[in-house]
Amino acid sequence: MEKIIILDFGSQYTQLIARRLREIGVYSEILPYTTEIDYNNDLIKAVILSGSPCSVNDEDPLYVDIAHILASKPVLGVCFGAQLAAKQFGGKVEKSDKREYGKATMNIKASDDLVLNIPDNSQVWMSHADTILELPENFEIVASTESIPIALYKSNKGAFAHDFYGMQFHPEVTHSLIGKDILVNFLTKVASCSKTWSPDSFIDSSISQLKDTLSDDKVILGLSGGVDSTVAAMLLHRAVGDNLTGIFVNNGLLRKNEFSEVLASYEVLGLNVIGVDATNDFLDELESVSDPETKRKIIGRVFIEVFDREAKKIEGVKWLAQGTIYPDVIESVSVNGPSATIKSHHNVGGLPEKLNLKIVEPLRALFKDEVRNVGRSLGLSESFIGRHPFPGPGMSIRILGEITREKLALNQEADHIYIQNLKDSGWYDKVWQAGTILLPVKSVGVMGDERTYEFTVALRAVNSSDGMTAEWTPLPYELLGKISNDIINQVKGINRVVYDISTKPPATIEWE
Repeated sequence: MEKIIILDFGSQYTQLIARRLREIGVYSEILPYTTEIDYNNDLIKAVILSGSPCSVNDEDPLYVDIAHILASKPVLGVCFGAQLAAKQFGGKVEKSDKREYGKATMNIKASDDLVLNIPDNSQVWMSHADTILELPENFEIVASTESIPIALYKSNKGAFAHDFYGMQFHPEVTHSLIGKDILVNFLTKVASCSKTWSPDSFIDSSISQLKDTLSDDKVILGLSGGVDSTVAAMLLHRAVGDNLTGIFVNNGLLRKNEFSEVLASYEVLGLNVIGVDATNDFLDELESVSDPETKRKIIGRVFIEVFDREAKKIEGVKWLAQGTIYPDVIESVSVNGPSATIKSHHNVGGLPEKLNLKIVEPLRALFKDEVRNVGRSLGLSESFIGRHPFPGPGMSIRILGEITREKLALNQEADHIYIQNLKDSGWYDKVWQAGTILLPVKSVGVMGDERTYEFTVALRAVNSSDGMTAEWTPLPYELLGKISNDIINQVKGINRVVYDISTKPPATIEWE
């Protein structure tokens, strides 16, 4: 299979590049920039250099021999990758004297395959502290912005065996409106890719491989009710039938009624699932804990303890299945002390060592959108496929500060009212993710003739294709007013509702 290699220098957006390429129809792999690669491999069509939180002017800068790669393949440098090439070939890169972050307008200065059919004055998205002040010899400017003279550049014909392109904006993010078109041009015009990658054939090949690998062995899988673990369960069930046992742990931090509703859905799917209500195990351990990272670590530890206890009740198990997807695989690889940590990943580690079982990960090559497509092909209902993402730590990170059973009940009730209103109004399927956040502050209110002093809840609704970037959703004022009224009237303990209109970045989707 033809593929594009993306060398990762630690950017938060590296996997977005890979995802965009697969959307276009070209398989991509992300590898640490230190990986030794045979670039003479005919299956490799081109190489992309990612962005990075580091600077090319650091005392011990990240390095890859770009000239060596260009001897065999075309190269595209994005942000840091563009600055690295400029510096490496004799140009000048310095810390910018202005803030180069956010939306900008790209002006095309030279005709080229990379900007073929790209409208002039198109919106792109910048995110960098350094800037390219001077290009090396044998390079030329293709496009500029109002504040950056060298926004997109290329090597002159014949400078190398293959072409180099560098851009200081990020084509992979949705804020760059023509970013995908530029990537299509690079893949088809520069790298000569045939765009044959598709997840459609994934199901047959995956089931066949699972049958060969697992044979008649017994398998256990931790289920969450989410898309990833459910699709993994469906694939495994087709491969090994009732030799698969799913374990669905209620950590007490789920949405209202979610435990019973999801168990009923799994029964309809014909899956062999054990439901474990471990609410007290988790809430007792979380008592008096306020720090979000500590919350996440406690939940991970207790989950392992509960899962281990239940798994030992099943005799003859040889395999532990996990709903690991490609972003999880990428994030587990260190890239020079990897991408700057925003918060711990919600996936639970440590189970393989604890249970001493072999691991099977049917979805480890797929991105989230590809997992959804596979789920549809497997016949999963849209109630599963279209479910909003829900964080692994659940309500623990939607209750800011210390968690109590009282606060948990308040937020579950408020969240239930919010989500039900979105469904009743037809807005649920127009929103990528929504939820309530209980704030650790109280304010004065008036109900009837009485003074109240109660909690505030924030409503969060965002739209995104991947969770890496997100825009807040402009819900109608009338709907927001009804949701606020319903929550305040029906949930005793909450007297104020606010709406979060922050984008990601600079904010995150969850508050903790």
